[in-house]
Amino acid sequence: MKVVIVGGVAGGATAAARIRRLDEHAEIVVFERSGYISYANCGLPYYIGDAITDPRALTLQTPGSFFSRFRVNMRVHHEVTAIHPDKKTVSVKNLETGEEFEESYDKLILSPGAKPTQPKVPGTGLDRVFTLRTVEDTFRIKTYINAHHPASAVLAGGGFIGLELAENLRALGMEVTIVQRPRQLMNPFDPDMAAFIHSEMRRHGVKLVLGRTVEGFAENGGGVDVLLKDGAPLRADMVVLAIGVTPDTALAGAAGLELGVRGSIAVNDRMETSIPDIYAVGDAVQVKHAVTGQDALISLAGPANRQGRIAADNVCGGDSRYPGSQGSSVIKVFDMTAAVTGLSEAGARAAGLDADKVILSPMSHAGYYPGGKLMTMKVVFQRSSGRLLGAQIVGYEGVDKRIDVLATAIHAGMKAADLKDLDLAYAPPYSSAKDPVNMAGFMIDNIRQGVLRQWFLEDLDRLPRDGSAVLLDVRTAGEYGGGHLDGFFNIPVDELRERLDEVERGKPVYVICQSGLRSYIACRILAGCGYEAYNFAGGFRFYDAVVRDRCLVESAAACGMDQ
Repeated sequence: MKVVIVGGVAGGATAAARIRRLDEHAEIVVFERSGYISYANCGLPYYIGDAITDPRALTLQTPGSFFSRFRVNMRVHHEVTAIHPDKKTVSVKNLETGEEFEESYDKLILSPGAKPTQPKVPGTGLDRVFTLRTVEDTFRIKTYINAHHPASAVLAGGGFIGLELAENLRALGMEVTIVQRPRQLMNPFDPDMAAFIHSEMRRHGVKLVLGRTVEGFAENGGGVDVLLKDGAPLRADMVVLAIGVTPDTALAGAAGLELGVRGSIAVNDRMETSIPDIYAVGDAVQVKHAVTGQDALISLAGPANRQGRIAADNVCGGDSRYPGSQGSSVIKVFDMTAAVTGLSEAGARAAGLDADKVILSPMSHAGYYPGGKLMTMKVVFQRSSGRLLGAQIVGYEGVDKRIDVLATAIHAGMKAADLKDLDLAYAPPYSSAKDPVNMAGFMIDNIRQGVLRQWFLEDLDRLPRDGSAVLLDVRTAGEYGGGHLDGFFNIPVDELRERLDEVERGKPVYVICQSGLRSYIACRILAGCGYEAYNFAGGFRFYDAVVRDRCLVESAAACGMDQ
């Protein structure tokens, strides 16, 4: 059996190694148009910022080492220019010599990946305008920085690459501005959770220009102007386009393969395309979202590697199936960690699901053990069925651990309330006896039983302020004096039982505290005494962070300033 693989990075290299492990006698040829195989895309920004100093660390394998271990013929600087399914051949061009030839195959695996999205605006070809996707891109940026010592950079795009590159350019002492068309960074997160990411970026000196559209680039002396719609240009010494990636599927389309979302390659759960004996994996393929079952395009390294393994199994006569992607991801944001899995609240509602949520602010480990830090968790579930839909966490230590537990729970099809029953490891330096994941389950179970009723930030403007409801803040007098919501009066929770006569009966009571815990206790006291009480999800800490960010974004957008 002869297998040809187009693309030698995550999915392609994984498929090649897996085929060899399953079939010692298969002939395996990989064509990679760049000069590198099996390289660490996710590590590229960290090389630019000198967190990784050895360029060899970026390449997990070389063509030579791959051949020595697996006897796979890795041909770099070879571009596949056409696929001929009728002849079961591919046309190939040697980019070093210009030689063109055809290569036959019995099975073909496409792993072309994705290319940086290039906006159709003037100036994208300027010398000081870069993209970051390949090792060559990385070296090009690093060489420019070392030669010209730029003092400032504008990053067009606020996703994973944009944020990681911003941190690394700041580490080099550069002034950094991120421009993003949506009014938030990191679109997999809901805007309220993205507010905490914004705060961390600003705290480290990154300027944010959100809700603005880039219309082009123009040379300006020794720098470049970033032209904004309805705004003054931004001046910088260099620009990096990081506005996302587009499936690199021109080859597949020309060969007649069925295409799907945003031009991605349509595959079934065996990673088979619409043409027999041709498989496709990685950032170029359409997958099913594991939560909704809808067609989706999810470009992440983990899914690409798993898809490469599945395609290899099936090429070798197996029957492996890809269950779909749920978008689990984590990112370092300076001193903070942000992670997400499954559907956001906005994503759940867009999919037509009756989503509910809990928001909590647990400590990363036992409060009595030194060094614990708060994290903010948002867990989304389906109101009617109780099915766990997604989660977002922003914090410091322990974020990655909790998101992985929640990702596993979603994959297993657990009910959200069942999180309370998970038997999770505990020791004071690492967690609490009631782990944050368990706490989310307790809250959701309380909602299911009618023990907890919530109100949310989006309800604030609709709260009755005509005297038909009671608005109650149960923090200490000092906390209340340091800032509170208009119209809310203060009774500390520990004084509530003795001061119930101050809470007018026969009216709903909307309660808030700093994090949501004391207000929950107050709600239970009130409910036990015959009141209809609602707890504010997230507490004043959450309200303050989200509203402050919203004001910065909206005011800056209105006057065309950075934030």
